Amino acid sequence: MPTNYEVITFDCYGTLIDWERGIGDAFQAAAQAAGIEVERERVLGIYHEVEPQIQAAAFRPYRAVLAETAQRVAEYVGWIMDGDAAQEFAASLPDWPPFSDTDAALNQMAAAGYALGILSNVDDDLLQGTLRHFSAPIDLIVTAQQVHSYKPAHGHFEEARRRIGDRRWLHAAQSLFTTCGRAMSWASRSSGSTGSAKPSRRMGPSRSTPFCR
Repeated sequence: MPTNYEVITFDCYGTLIDWERGIGDAFQAAAQAAGIEVERERVLGIYHEVEPQIQAAAFRPYRAVLAETAQRVAEYVGWIMDGDAAQEFAASLPDWPPFSDTDAALNQMAAAGYALGILSNVDDDLLQGTLRHFSAPIDLIVTAQQVHSYKPAHGHFEEARRRIGDRRWLHAAQSLFTTCGRAMSWASRSSGSTGSAKPSRRMGPSRSTPFCR
């Protein structure tokens, strides 16, 4: 368990939720419904590249980002995905599964007295659907919809710091990104040091993905 912190916040998708499994399953289901075969690893690799490009444009709801990303990825693999299929892909996000250790670890931290929060690049309603996977209390939620920007921009962190006040704060993330907040630290699910906010997974600096959710 981390020490010297009162609040622990997380990226959600990729840190608490197995976003690669969720994206892969949803995309494959849409492709199969259209009679298309796709290579899962290729889809995920393209998705990593395309979504940050769409997020870097003018802000719009994440549901729209998901739908356009799915259509662009489909185009790369030779499939014209229609609008209905793209919207169904976006609507699948609350069904993306958590990592097997997520809920137990969150409950362990809540029982130890930490206030927990999520800083995520999604819409409020999509995140509310995801929260049903967790039985631990989530005290702080900051979404892209609330701050009208996508991480790694600073909007989430500035808003979180405003709400957290002077309490000592750790943010745990999937990937390395620019941080702000005078009492803020960070950790990563991917690989590295033993300073883990989730005891069953090693966490530390990583550049495994170019963005964070």
